[in-house]
Amino acid sequence: MLALAWSHRRGCLQIIALQGVLLALSVAGLTLLGTAIDVIRQAAVPGSPPAVFPLGWRPPAEWTPWRIAMSAALGVLVVGLVRALFAYLLAVVVARVVQMGIVVQLRSRVYDKLQRLGFRFFDNHTTGSIINRVTGDVQAVRSFVDGVVIPVIMVLLSLTLYFVYMVRLHVGLTLACLLTMPLTWYLSMRFSRKVRPAYERNRDLVDKMVLTLTENVRGVHVVKGFGREPEEIAKFERASGAVRTQQHWIFSQVSLFTPTVEMLSALNQGVLLGYGGWLVIQGELPLGSGLIVFSGLLQQFSAQVTRVAGIINSVQQSLTGARRVFEIMDAPLEIASPVDAVRLERAKGELRFEHVSFGYDAAKPVLHDLSLTIEPGQVVALVGATGAGKTSLLSLIPRFYDPTSGRIKLDGVDLKRYDLDDLRRNVGVVFQESFLFSDTIAANIAFGRPDATPEQIKRAAKIAAADEFIREYPEGYQTMLREGGSNLSGGQRQRLSLARALLAEPPILLMDDPTAAVDPRTEHEILDAMESAMAGRTTIVVAHRLSMLRRADLIVVLQDGAIVDVGTHEELMRRPGPYRHAARIQVDFSAPDERLGVSA
Repeated sequence: MLALAWSHRRGCLQIIALQGVLLALSVAGLTLLGTAIDVIRQAAVPGSPPAVFPLGWRPPAEWTPWRIAMSAALGVLVVGLVRALFAYLLAVVVARVVQMGIVVQLRSRVYDKLQRLGFRFFDNHTTGSIINRVTGDVQAVRSFVDGVVIPVIMVLLSLTLYFVYMVRLHVGLTLACLLTMPLTWYLSMRFSRKVRPAYERNRDLVDKMVLTLTENVRGVHVVKGFGREPEEIAKFERASGAVRTQQHWIFSQVSLFTPTVEMLSALNQGVLLGYGGWLVIQGELPLGSGLIVFSGLLQQFSAQVTRVAGIINSVQQSLTGARRVFEIMDAPLEIASPVDAVRLERAKGELRFEHVSFGYDAAKPVLHDLSLTIEPGQVVALVGATGAGKTSLLSLIPRFYDPTSGRIKLDGVDLKRYDLDDLRRNVGVVFQESFLFSDTIAANIAFGRPDATPEQIKRAAKIAAADEFIREYPEGYQTMLREGGSNLSGGQRQRLSLARALLAEPPILLMDDPTAAVDPRTEHEILDAMESAMAGRTTIVVAHRLSMLRRADLIVVLQDGAIVDVGTHEELMRRPGPYRHAARIQVDFSAPDERLGVSA
């Protein structure tokens, strides 16, 4: 965080300089006030100690006490106006440096890092936690600069200036009035250690509350479909109540600590009135430039000490937020391009799995010692029960994850040696869950190729059997989609995802059950249209329907993360095994074998 503040040192120095000017003006105003009081006292009470003018200045002999007092009053007014001007400039600079500088830059850096982190990071952190870190926690880190670093510097400067000034007025009175300082520092350190764990717990509770909110917004159809609104409202109230209870405890500690420090400051004022008044009566200290100025300095000194409570509170908030923000910033990039990356213009499409094993948790592998060769232009179907490892195998090809052992080669080169962006541009992916952005249909199709022409976008949509339903909208390809494409059916979203993958014209196409969410008629249209799309490119598809499996050049059967059978549809249907068993379930057992695509 200090490095973050240092990167904005020019703006921070401007803030400190402006606050230094305000500090000097504050002392100047006090000095003028004390001098005016001494002049008035001398005029009203003959025999009173003469006034001491600042910086050795003496008014002209012909000036009357009234003129001197009026000059001092005018000086106080001028100082006040100048302070107001500098306070305005300070507010502008703080807003520019902190809100428009640090916050914007830090959010951009966090978002940039999130874009480059691997899927494993997102597997380990909830959506609510990530959103809260980019929003609330970044603000907490910002408070370290304008709520800790700059205030600490100003507190040190202020305390030093006030202390030196008070010592110059009277050493004994200064020491007497500051006897409570060690106790104040002790209480401050004790408060800091006590509340820090509470702030960390508070951020976790806020994460849980945000997660509850986001899940209910995204799953509103499920909630309403099962009539669970009262239960979900109660669930959110519990999460919000837990945050409230935790914050109440923190506020109670702050509310107890701050008045305690203020009470000690009030005790200092009592010492000042008792001992300082006695010094004035004894003629050892002037009333205006001595006791009154000292009182003002002591009040400012006590205010700065009290400010320490707020700084300590800000430290705990910013440290808690910073730990969560820098957990993102410091997260290792598990998936990245090597320094001497091999550039890949356009792949031929040969894939070779060599004893590949993989697990999201190293202790629980989901793929075991897979060895498989896929020739360029070959259509390979992955078949298996839920949890067999089909989607996991697909995710290794564009390096969403890396194998825990073994290696995967593309055109004879280990995937880890390729430039990551080049590799992914050569791989088109149609995910199991079709995600669409809140943008036009055309923009969603052209997401991976933003320079595509309208004709190219339309051609990809036709191949994916999406052009017909798109043209039914009044605005056609410029129709705006709602969040997640909620104004489309599941099959329509899937076809747009397919068009998005095909538009990039990748030599390798990965499809995770692309026809799962469409009706038989639409499935037939997509499969027929995909014949030309798959021609000449390596295609790996997770499929369960026989209409898709019959079109594959090779079928790989997975069971519990291992390859248990490989062959064409006809070959696999001629021998007993999990594939033939699953295929027979899809048809009428009484039908002839030709229904299964196998000759008698």
